[in-house]
Order: sequence, then structure tokens, then C-alpha cells
Amino acid sequence: MHTAYIWNKLHLHRSKVILLFVIVLCGSQLALAQKGRWVQRNNPNYDEKKLTYGFLIGLHTAAYQIKYSDKFVSPAFDTVFAVQPAWKPGFSLGFIVNYKLADFLDIRLTPEVAFYEHSLTYLYTDDTPTDQQLVETTMVEFPILLKYKSERRGNIRMYMIGGVKPGIEASGKKDIDQTITTIEIKSTQLNLEFGFGFDLYYPLFKFSPELRFSRGITNVLDNTTNKYGQPLSSITTNTITLYLLFQ
Repeated sequence: MHTAYIWNKLHLHRSKVILLFVIVLCGSQLALAQKGRWVQRNNPNYDEKKLTYGFLIGLHTAAYQIKYSDKFVSPAFDTVFAVQPAWKPGFSLGFIVNYKLADFLDIRLTPEVAFYEHSLTYLYTDDTPTDQQLVETTMVEFPILLKYKSERRGNIRMYMIGGVKPGIEASGKKDIDQTITTIEIKSTQLNLEFGFGFDLYYPLFKFSPELRFSRGITNVLDNTTNKYGQPLSSITTNTITLYLLFQ
């Protein structure tokens, strides 16, 4: 599951610049909204639509959360000092299908393709060199979310969002060389999602910056018999994503 380091090529540190831009944009929209309801409304009939569509771009950082097994403290693994996850960047692309259930409640489907890189570093107490396991996956994900909205003020409204996100690996399992031992991860997972965002109304579209947190609720560790899997009892995923939604 080792592949080239695609993230460095994509310069994903630019997400910090985008986040700053979103904060400034939201601040300017809030300032306009505070001037009063007399502000001219862009797209005033947008919220009357039952069904709306759009697309999204997501910039995320993800890391595994591990639990050690009983074997970790056994004599067989007394040279394994620790297993350390690391946060790694990635991105996702997808579509939005939004259905209005009530004045302040929507249900949203956002099928997307997400590109992840996860890292586990194995540290040893003897002369064994540090061993880093990299897991790069392409996931097809199907978030099913409820969106609770505040009242619209001027051209902005705040919302909270939450739901579940099942996913399946799209890149396919590669044939593993029997002479190479590596960490093995399942091809399916399930996550809980929650977050918040702002709907910003413009004359021709609606733009929504959204910050969402994802917590894995299924164990994705596949092989617990090799030297990388035996010290662990479970691996789950944690992800923080900045979404830019256009509808």
C-alpha cells in the first residue's frame, strides 16, 4: 500500500490560505448582516426550492486513532516502544443533493471521492530502526446528513450539520508481495460526522464554507497476525475537513 507522495506535489499547505480567506469572507458578510434587514437580499427565493444541487471541494487532515492489544505488553513485543499516528493532508471532490424537509431543516446527500494518506510510526527500544507505515487510499464516500439552519439575516445564515458517512475503498486491493510485511487496512468504514457552516447568498449562487469533524466508529485494522497488526487491537479514523460548497 506504499505509493508516491502525491500530497507534496499538490501543495496542500495552501488550505491555510483558503481557510483565512473564508474567515475574512464570513466576517465581511456578518458585518453586512448586522446593518439590518433592509440590506438587499440576493437570490431571495432560493430557500423556497425543495430540491437543490451543487458541488463541493474538501481539504482535510486525517489521522488514525489506535488501541493497543494485550500482546503489546507481552515479552514477544517488549522491544516495541510505541506506535505513533501522524496527521496527514488530503482532499475530496463531490456533489450535493439537498432536500428541504422544513423551514429550518434539510437532508443532504454528498457523494464524494476522497484521497487519504495515513501514517503509523513504530518506535523500538533496541537498535531496530524506526519503521513508518504509510497507507494511501482512495475512498468513495456517501455522507447522509441533517442540516439545521438558523433564520436568514440579510445574505447570510448559520447552520449545524451531522450524520453518518459510510465509505468503501475505490482504488482496489493490490496484490501484496508475500515477502513484504505491511499494515493491512479494511476496504470499508463508517464514520459519524458533525460540524457547522455559513450559507452566503450571492446573486447567481450560494456559497457555503463548512468545517466538519469525522470520527470513525468501525475498526479498520484488517490483519492482526503480522508484526504490525499484533501490537494493536483496533484502528479508527479521525478527520477534520474544510468544505467549500457551491449551490
